[in-house]
Amino acid sequence: METNDRDSRHKARMIRKKAVIDEKIEQAKVEKGVLLILTGNGKGKSSSAFGMVARSLGHGMRVGVAQFIKGRSDTGEEAFFREHPLVSWHVLGEGFTWNTQDRQRDTDTAMRGWEIVAGMLQDPAIHLVVLDELTYTFKYGYLDEQMVLDAIANRPPMQHVVITGRGASEALRNAADTVSELMDVKHAWRAGIKAQAGIDL
Repeated sequence: METNDRDSRHKARMIRKKAVIDEKIEQAKVEKGVLLILTGNGKGKSSSAFGMVARSLGHGMRVGVAQFIKGRSDTGEEAFFREHPLVSWHVLGEGFTWNTQDRQRDTDTAMRGWEIVAGMLQDPAIHLVVLDELTYTFKYGYLDEQMVLDAIANRPPMQHVVITGRGASEALRNAADTVSELMDVKHAWRAGIKAQAGIDL
């Protein structure tokens, strides 16, 4: 009897929940390109963005990826996606700022990279543009944030943009349609475990 009552209550809850979800789905009528921000101190921001790259490719859509700051070109995601005919992949950095230690050089590198990105943001054939680690270019003053926001606001109507990186500003958050903040609870690196191929690289 108790099991039957529990099953009945569960079914009633799910019926109510389905009605609420169905109503929200029905109310969502707008179709447009969205701006997503993946920020916070937790691991997985870039990984999430590359998951959306895979989704877009699964639908036969073109993708542009621009990696700011990061200078290495031996990561698993690049090895997998770079050769795909629908992906335009650009490593635009020369390494983390604590490695380069040259603000003017990093600024010049970011500006050259931005010229490539600006072209992607004007191309309606590109379904998704991933701007990996872009937030750091604002933090260090390599790129003008308002210039970037203006370009994103004026992109093709159905183009989606994903920005990753810690410390997304209030202006970025306000401009975005979706903001996810990943929280750092625990990380293997702090226990002395090196970055692992297939997990971190």
